[in-house]
Amino acid sequence: MRRAAVAIAAGAMAVSLAACGSAKESGDNADSTGSAKKGDDIKVGLLLPENATARYEKFDRPLIQKKVKELTNGKGEVVYANAKQDASTQNQQVDAMVSNKVDVLIVDAVDSKAIAGSVKKAKDAGIPVVAYDRLAEGPIDAYTSFDNVTVGKTQGEALLKALGDKAKDGQIVMMNGSSTDPNAAQFKQGAHSVLDGKVKVGREYDTKEWKPENANSNMEGAISALGKDKIVGVYSANDGMAGGIITALKAAGIADIPVTGQDAELAGVQRIVTGEQYMSVYKPYPQEADVAAEMAVALAQGKSLDSIAKDKVDSPTTKAVPSVLVPVVSLTKDNINDTVIKDGIYTVNEICAGKYKAACDKIGLN
Repeated sequence: MRRAAVAIAAGAMAVSLAACGSAKESGDNADSTGSAKKGDDIKVGLLLPENATARYEKFDRPLIQKKVKELTNGKGEVVYANAKQDASTQNQQVDAMVSNKVDVLIVDAVDSKAIAGSVKKAKDAGIPVVAYDRLAEGPIDAYTSFDNVTVGKTQGEALLKALGDKAKDGQIVMMNGSSTDPNAAQFKQGAHSVLDGKVKVGREYDTKEWKPENANSNMEGAISALGKDKIVGVYSANDGMAGGIITALKAAGIADIPVTGQDAELAGVQRIVTGEQYMSVYKPYPQEADVAAEMAVALAQGKSLDSIAKDKVDSPTTKAVPSVLVPVVSLTKDNINDTVIKDGIYTVNEICAGKYKAACDKIGLN
């Protein structure tokens, strides 16, 4: 499923990259982990943060498992655990993986700071760690994600385009992600870089645990504080929260205002088809998952990452981490065919099932 995605901002990745640091600082080579070189018979620990967001079980897990199998002639094993949004549980899962003597870890951290001690435990045990999707702290060996600042810029630019002249007079609500997620801070940074000075932010929230129900509650508070006639749009950092936000808007009798999103979840794409949600950010998970698997297998086998990771990123604790940042695409009703359908993420039948068929027909999605 690995396909080329259309980058919306050429060269945007370079902004957040750092070229300084040494191999020793970053764990650039597998020899620094103390891991012995192995063949295809390897054990890859995969730790994902939660299962409420559809992407992790539908895309990330099976894609990584498939790629590991491909890279190891069917001999590599993926040992999987999901933390269900609990940082303490995830730390215990790392301990279990270390005890289980996995050869490498792929970790999507619930809390980027809280995971640092467990990353060090793995490192001390000679197990290299790939930070996946979120830049975990601690002595990680590699990192792959999307250009998160560009994600926020993409959302902000789309919202301004949808608002048009209304941006001058009305107010928006900003519904950011969890304060424990470093990605959320970068999304917010990117969005503010576009929105500040061009539209008034009436209310802004960091949404606990990214939960739709928390976004719904926050939105109800914003409507009460600002008045339903004053809100012209909503910046939502992801699709799950957009669902909760739109429920609150409907309950208040607010319609036809743009709401952003991210992740191109099926429900989000369907809301885009009906016009309830304006856009989402499509992040080509097959590319990200493939890179994570390639990094993990190379590290487990004692190979260099030079041919995989051409860039370096600094975390708060580790300099010059070998990294791959995958570009993203602004998804609206105009390019559903060219993105999630073309890349095999969903079929037309999945998107246009049942009550969505008429809306799909209206926009020519059939």
